Amino acid sequence: MSSTERTTVDQRWVLGLTAIGSVMVALDALVVAAALTTIRQDLGASIEQLEWTVNAYSLSFAMLLLTAAAIGDRWGRRRTFAAGLALFSVASVACALAPSVPWLIAARTFQGIGAAAVMPLAMALLGAAFPPERRGWAIGIFSGLTGLAVLSGPMIGGAVTEGLAWQWIFWINVPVGAIAIPLVLRRIPESQGADRQVDLRGTALITLAVLGVVWAVVRGETAGWASLEVIGAFALGTLLLLAFLAWEHRARQPMVPLSYFRIRAFSAGNAAGFFLTAALFGAVFFLAQYMQVAFGSGPMKAGLQLLPWTATLFLVAPVSGRLVDRIGERPLAVTGLTLQAVGMLWISQVTGGSVQYPELVLPLIVAGCGVSMAMPATQSASVGALPREAVGIASGIYSMMRQLGGVVGVAVLAAVFAAAGGYESSATAFTRALAVCGVLSLLGALAGLGIAVRRSPGPEGRVARPERVEELR
Repeated sequence: MSSTERTTVDQRWVLGLTAIGSVMVALDALVVAAALTTIRQDLGASIEQLEWTVNAYSLSFAMLLLTAAAIGDRWGRRRTFAAGLALFSVASVACALAPSVPWLIAARTFQGIGAAAVMPLAMALLGAAFPPERRGWAIGIFSGLTGLAVLSGPMIGGAVTEGLAWQWIFWINVPVGAIAIPLVLRRIPESQGADRQVDLRGTALITLAVLGVVWAVVRGETAGWASLEVIGAFALGTLLLLAFLAWEHRARQPMVPLSYFRIRAFSAGNAAGFFLTAALFGAVFFLAQYMQVAFGSGPMKAGLQLLPWTATLFLVAPVSGRLVDRIGERPLAVTGLTLQAVGMLWISQVTGGSVQYPELVLPLIVAGCGVSMAMPATQSASVGALPREAVGIASGIYSMMRQLGGVVGVAVLAAVFAAAGGYESSATAFTRALAVCGVLSLLGALAGLGIAVRRSPGPEGRVARPERVEELR
């Protein structure tokens, strides 16, 4: 009997509704990229203001993921997930009605706060609804839809901007949220994690630490990597992170029990997920632009030219999720990230000279199959390494690492692109930036080697998970 035939009606509702929420917040990570030129013309934005329309969302998203996961474990995951959807929808209205760039940046910040509640709680609700032996299948579908939303963001944004207006990339969220929220409250069963107080001091320390580090990364190219602002932000973020670790070690009810990081699969899964998303976001950002520069494609056509890459996520990720349940996470994570590296390095070599689009199709497929294999495996390794009552915190940490990976990936590739001459020397600049995508993927594959191998065959040919920490510190 197949996994879908064994899925209950309640589980299908959980999978469908959490995927809808995830697609909404993932799509808005990059959907605005294709509309930046129109926004600049309509609102008179400067280059740095345009940058912050993207970064404000990513920063607030990354900063508050752990806090939202902790609140969800205490207040109720379904309730927090629905509240996140509501805030995201209201903030989308504010984005669509923005009369100025500062208004838009502020609204994007609140969108990111809502997204921070949606993404980790979606994964936590999935983890609570599906048993370990079928969680990989569910995460595979969830990951495929989420990844497809990320990769199709520029195409959808370009199509909506060209066909309607840039404001409609935000208006679309409103009816979806209005339909999804009551269904979430009605169809998803409530679940909670450990009954612990919210660690306010830990929350403040980790939030400010993430803000400092991410601020330094996104400001590095503009302010200068050796500037006082960037070095000071890195230093402050590092000091606050050390203070957070010291506090969590002594706190009676820590937000992030440090014993979790002694579990090899948890630490390795998070590291692999960081590099996976760094390469993925960086590739989305630059491949969409490359199609427009090299082939003169419009935003929508450029998105269509990426279909050999994006379609694999929808087709391969669910199959990979089933394989995770049978052979374990490590083979798929390592093989997938290696394939992504091969695909990106291949593309970087092809783009170095005169190129025709058909030459890119096969390496795009290779890279797409790789990320489709690795995404559900890294998620399953990190979230599945902990007891079910800890999946909220586990998913919050994993989601934060992925979001930070995306910010860092785009920032690093942008720095490499600029150092290679930028748009004035586009062939060389794109080649080097995409080669860095391959290097980031290889680092993820090395991290994936740390995921523990499942030890022994279980019922119906499945392999048993390694032992997990059963007590929460």
